[in-house]
Parts: sequence; C-alpha cells; structure tokens
Amino acid sequence: MSLSPYIRKANDYRRGVLAGKIPACKWVRLACERQERELECWRRKEKSWPYEWRPQKAADFCEFVEGLPHVEGEWAKRNEKIRLEPWQCFIYTTVFGWYRKDGLRRFREVYLEIPRKNSKSTMTAGLGLFLLSADGEAGAQVYSAATTRDQAKIVWNIAKRMVRKDQLFANTLRIQALANSIFQEHTGSKFQPLSRDSKTLEGKGTSGGLIDELHAHKTREVYDVIETSVGARAQPLIWNITTAGSDISGICYEVRANLIKILEGVAQDEAMFGLIYTLDEGDDWTLEASWRKANPNYGVSVNPDDLARKAAKAMRTPSYVNTFLTKHLNIWVSSETAWMDMFAWGRCRDKTLEIEQFEGEPCWMGLDLASKIDIAALLYLFRREIDGASHFYPFLKSYLPEEAAEESKNSQYSGWAREGRLILTEGNITDIDRIEQDIREAASLYQIEAIGYDPFQATQIAGRLGNDGFPVVEVRPIVLNFSEAMKELEALVLSGRLHHDGDPVLTWMMSNVVAKLDNKDNIFPRKERPENKIDGMVALIMALDRAMKSVQKSSAYENERLFAV
Repeated sequence: MSLSPYIRKANDYRRGVLAGKIPACKWVRLACERQERELECWRRKEKSWPYEWRPQKAADFCEFVEGLPHVEGEWAKRNEKIRLEPWQCFIYTTVFGWYRKDGLRRFREVYLEIPRKNSKSTMTAGLGLFLLSADGEAGAQVYSAATTRDQAKIVWNIAKRMVRKDQLFANTLRIQALANSIFQEHTGSKFQPLSRDSKTLEGKGTSGGLIDELHAHKTREVYDVIETSVGARAQPLIWNITTAGSDISGICYEVRANLIKILEGVAQDEAMFGLIYTLDEGDDWTLEASWRKANPNYGVSVNPDDLARKAAKAMRTPSYVNTFLTKHLNIWVSSETAWMDMFAWGRCRDKTLEIEQFEGEPCWMGLDLASKIDIAALLYLFRREIDGASHFYPFLKSYLPEEAAEESKNSQYSGWAREGRLILTEGNITDIDRIEQDIREAASLYQIEAIGYDPFQATQIAGRLGNDGFPVVEVRPIVLNFSEAMKELEALVLSGRLHHDGDPVLTWMMSNVVAKLDNKDNIFPRKERPENKIDGMVALIMALDRAMKSVQKSSAYENERLFAV
C-alpha cells in the first residue's frame, strides 16, 4: 500500500529537519525526534508501546482540510482550495495519526506557537469544521475561544465563510447568525465563538476547544473552562494556538513550559503534542536565515519583503524591537521594552547551584518589602573570585500572603509555591516576623556583610536588626543608588559572571524590568504593568550595590573594569 501524499510530505519534513536541510529551532527538532522515535517503536511492534499508527486516518483529515476553500488573500480571489505545506502535514498527521488500543485518538491537547501570518487561523478554522462535521462525535460542541468575543470570532468567521463558499457544506451545515453558531442538524453539533466576556462560560461539554492567541489571556479562566469541560467526551481535543507574548507568569507560558519539559524528556504526557517555532540561543535576529527558521510559511503566506521591511524598522527603532521579536520571531520578552537580554540571563543558569554550597562565606543581602499585600523579596548574594574576576551568585526568597496568592491573577503562584520558590504565609498581610527570622537564621550560616533595604515598609524590621548588631544599610530607591549597580548587573550577565540556579520567580521578575533612562544615561528599574513584579530584582540591585561598595575597598577589586562586558 503506497503512502498518501500527506504522509510523504510529513515524512519529508521530519527527515529534512533532522538532517539539517530544513532550518528549524531546537523545539521543532525535538518534536521531530519524538515522532521519529515513536514511529520506530510502532514499527518494531514493541510491547511497551501502547499506541497504533494509522496513516490513513491522518491522511483522511488532511484530505478534508484540503477540500476547504480559501477565504482570504490572493488564493481566495482565485477561488483556490487550501493546499497544505509540509510542516502543516507534519502537525496534522501527527495529531490525527496516533490512536490508542481502544480506537480513540491519543492526543488530547496541542500547543502551537507560530509567528503571525503563518496561516494559524486558517489551520484552526479547518480543524474546527472537521471536529464539528466529520469526527463522528454526536452532539459535538466546538468552541473558538479567546479573551474577547471579537478575537474568538476571528477563527469562527473564517470557518463561517468557508461554509458559505463550499456547496457541500452549504447543504449539510446551517449558520445561525443571531446565535453565532454553525450547526449540523442531524448530529445536533455546533461550532461557536466563546470568550471571557460571554454571558456564561460554564455548563459546556466541549469536544473541541480551539483557544486562540493564548498569550493574550490575562487570566486562566477561559483555558480552565475548556480544560474542565472535556471530561465527558471520548476523544476531546484542546488546540492552543498563539504567538509569543509578554507575560511569562500567565497561562500561556505555563502550557508552553509544560510542552518544553515533554520535548526535553523531563516530563511525560503522552496525550500532549506541540511545536514552537522560534530562534535558537545565539541566532542573529537581523538575518534572513533567522526569519526563515522562525516562520515555517516563509515565502508562502509570510511575505519576505514585508518581513524585511519590519526587521529594518526594528533595527532603526529600538522601541519596535520587542514587537518584532515577539510577533514575528516568537521570542518571549515579558515586557514590551524589556531591559535585560533574557537569552544571556538564561545562559547564566547553573542547575547545580544550591545556597548550602556557600555556608560560611560572605553574604550581602537585599530586602524589598514592597506592599503589605504584595511579594516581599529577600535576596542573598555571594561573591567568589575566579581567575582574578568577581563572580556573583544570587538566591531569592519570595514571600506572599496566602490570601493575596488566592486572589491574584498570576496562574504561576500556586506552582511556584509547590516548588518551594514562593513562600506563602498565613493571613492577608506580609509576615514580617517570618522574614526577620530567616535573616537571623542566615547570620548563623553566612557572614552577613551588609543588608541593603528600601526604607518603605522596612523601618521597624531594620531598626530591630540594627539594634542587635546587624549591618543594615538604607538604600533609597533613587537613581544615584541604583544606576551603577544596574549597569554592573547587566555587565555581569553579559560576561557570564553572574550565576543563578534558574529560580523561575527571579527570572520572571528580571524579564519584567524596564530601564528608565535619564539625560545623563543613568538608569533606574521600572515595570510596565502593576502585575509585572520586580521586587526580587530590586533586592538584587540593592545587594549588588552593597557588595560593590564593599569589594571596591579591597585591592583585589581595584583593577577590575566595573562596567566591562
């Protein structure tokens, strides 16, 4: 039996990526390796492999999609049908080709992170019509879900126009304009837009949840409604599709992080599949080769001239850089005008680091208590000299009242608390006594050289510690105190002389920092949105300020170039 053209396209794409003939980032390569590995398990008929590969099922789905008409752009003007590109065949055949022994589909959730103009909405609309009309699901409930009704209707409207343009669909499906529904009468199935501003999100029995632009979801409400409403279905599918965004504390980044763990083999979830199209660390975003790597439909629906024009704008307009990176290259920057190079920050991660390794060593601390109902940060900073240069090692303790965590829109707080990265304290205000206790315990483990603190909310604890002989130093949040330390911090990161343990809270806060520049080139940390916390980074800057002042007094530091990269 010969292979269908869709399976051949998918195979050629997978093999091209693995052979290096098709430009692809790490995450795409890992997804291809996963499929290659699992197909081999199936070919060998390994008893431990519980899934069956059904290429004809995958081909049937692709054939359905290619039977749909284009409704946008030049292809629509020429009345052309959809033609799937190899990368699309790879995604579709993987999702619809694997089945469990009971005959049901294996994959129940998909995460696709693809830059703009790569036909995400058309792909998703075709999927929605399949789940509505050809999936064999009685009473199917398919939802195009987003934060607003207008966004939710983007995919749904494309599907509606496909139905109106296709005679076969026109005879079998009915559009209920007032109800915003595409309805299949003989199965009682419907396809509707669903948004956070809908009258109700509850009471759904979702068979297909198509979540559009997941990065734009400020809360996890819509995602949770979809996820919790599929339980009664035999083979539901949650299809998350998005570009990169600017909030790494949200539900999108949480789902993304879970996929990355699966691709890296750190976690196992046989029911989830996904791809992330972006750049690799060290890629030069100004080069066409990078644009091609991040955009699988480059030269098809992604216009090279248009992308070159936008890249040129980013090169001459600093304020546009992050927009170009997130929307066209899928690089998460957290803040629209982020300060730190997060690739460089990522390179500073050392998974082997533990604070216990620094017992007995000098320690500089930074304390930012911020609001009584917000995150309080206690930063431990250590210094070691390597080949005549100072290297620094920060460790963060973050504190948050339990009630504040429960009421917060940050979907990561609970996970960070389980990992021990966020200390939840009883009540609804910051537990100052707990923080003071931790400082006093630190004095028995490390040589406390200085405790830099912001006097806001910290006067009393600083007074008590000072009376007991602790070296507390007031560091007011002004440019004079912060600029030099911020510049040094950036230099340490870029030169690889700062080492952190990968604390996700500290990383999130780092990505939220925006540098405010004055007319004398001094910088000061800011955040763009209230939910973008930077308390841990403020504490790090204060601790580094004190460490720099201490070390500058020693001859070992006199010859170091403070701001050298």
